[in-house]
Amino acid sequence: MSDDHAQIERAGGTVQQADPPARSSRRRRHALRTRYNRILRFAASQIIRLWWFDILLPRIGLGRFSQRGQEARMRASARTFHDLVADLGGLMIKLGQFMSTRMDVLPAEVTVELAGLQDEAPAVPFDDVRRLAEESLRAPLGDVYESFEATPMAAASLGQVHRARLAPDNARIAGFRDVVVKVQRPGIGEVVDTDLSALRKVARWLMRFRFIADRVDASALVEEFGRISRLEIDYLNEGANAERFAEESGGDSRIGYPRVAWEQTTRRVLTLSDVSAVKIKDLEGIRAAGIDPGQVARELASVLFDQLFGTGFFHADPHPGNLFVTPLDPDGARAAGQGWVLTFVDFGMMGQVPPALKGGLREAMIAIGSRDGQRLVKAMKDMDVLLPTADIGQLERLVIELFEQFGGMGFNELRHVDPSRFIRLGRRFRELMEAMPFQLPQDFLLIIRTVSLLSGLCQSLDPDYNIWDAVQPYAARLIEEEGGGPTEQAAREVVGTLRVLAELPRRADHIISLVERGQLSVETPEIDRLLKRIERAIGRVISAIVFVGLLLGGILLHPVNAPLGIVLMAVSAIPLLHALFFGNGR
Repeated sequence: MSDDHAQIERAGGTVQQADPPARSSRRRRHALRTRYNRILRFAASQIIRLWWFDILLPRIGLGRFSQRGQEARMRASARTFHDLVADLGGLMIKLGQFMSTRMDVLPAEVTVELAGLQDEAPAVPFDDVRRLAEESLRAPLGDVYESFEATPMAAASLGQVHRARLAPDNARIAGFRDVVVKVQRPGIGEVVDTDLSALRKVARWLMRFRFIADRVDASALVEEFGRISRLEIDYLNEGANAERFAEESGGDSRIGYPRVAWEQTTRRVLTLSDVSAVKIKDLEGIRAAGIDPGQVARELASVLFDQLFGTGFFHADPHPGNLFVTPLDPDGARAAGQGWVLTFVDFGMMGQVPPALKGGLREAMIAIGSRDGQRLVKAMKDMDVLLPTADIGQLERLVIELFEQFGGMGFNELRHVDPSRFIRLGRRFRELMEAMPFQLPQDFLLIIRTVSLLSGLCQSLDPDYNIWDAVQPYAARLIEEEGGGPTEQAAREVVGTLRVLAELPRRADHIISLVERGQLSVETPEIDRLLKRIERAIGRVISAIVFVGLLLGGILLHPVNAPLGIVLMAVSAIPLLHALFFGNGR
């Protein structure tokens, strides 16, 4: 046996006597049941708090008291959830990260608290890794790899990564020798099934609350999260993503990527060429290689925006652990046009911009560049960000005001604006978004997550860098492409006007038909909500008047006709209960 093979055999450390299979199975089932119950207990406690503070107290006239401590309660709940998922690990870590991006359905107090959740986990003992890898590859580890490091490079909630070297015959077939091997955590499939089962039950509980069901489809969110998670633990899917990324980026000399060793890849084991280099967060290492971190930030933003607006297939998880700066030798530098490339790894989470969404993004970019508030809101509707019941008028007015106050300023000027102006407008925008029915499609969510991660990474490379400086050239180019020459623009205006004129008779006939049938309605969500509040207030006032009348009548009649007086005083409790408990309900 070679020294490298001996290293593989010795890497597991002290061998302990294995549990009998039946006992091991019972322990595993018990651990999964305990995990399931912990998730449900946490969810139940939060739902009870929600019912008490957000439903019961406002109904008995204590809404102001409930509102006063709402932010503190949300932050406390988010911290408790953060601690729970960090302890449980597995899929729950991914859930916390997923929730930190759902600004559309969760309050800022929750998303901010979960934003720093790191996907780190204790390393799996090497004996367990070897057992799973050999079972999946259907061969002894020493036959597949010439060497295999027992200590992992990285350990996360779903899997861990080891450096290795392919056996000579396998290296000839693959075309490379040094590799990294990603191995799934043993039993993670059962953990994923358990967590998703618990989350489905929690979603059904939440959908019993009307104000939640009207705003978000919790069951659909769980299924969406489950679909993403199952793809992430399927390493054949990740290998296919890596290969597609290589094909679509092959013509871009700024990008580096690993190659897949398909003969040594299964659903639970992924073998890739080792492309590790200077970590993108290692500023000293980048400078030591003679590379400007600010230039790296600019290239990274340019590369990712090219992916978003070009092919539409983009890396949706550009955090520091998934990016390297790779210095090139002189020949490679001449071919690439610069002395380094950006190397991407980990293709478990990739995004695809569908044609419809790409068109909406294009419209939104043009609207931002031309400071057209109405066009921006229309683009949001076209991308299905706003639900049909949204009060479009209010949003348009707010966006137009935003453009009027800040739209004519360059980004350097914006840095010197009084922060209170941003705070006031931001508070109004947030209140409107919280009241407005909207939910982001998954594709759009991945774009927001990617740009958010990109912004933070670029600022860590260059504190003065502003991500919007990378957006401006794209907006300018799209506006120029759309504008064309004066003749082209005039022709488009004429065609647009003729189209509207041609449709006017049909639209007018349709409106007249609706009026005749009594089916014409105008949506005024804000006014409707105000009228409902007024109706409820009037109902409570009437109940209070009836209560006072019955009570006084009973008191006055009691000396003359005691039985009738008692009946009137007892009946007065009914309108009193309505005024106190049911006046704020449906």
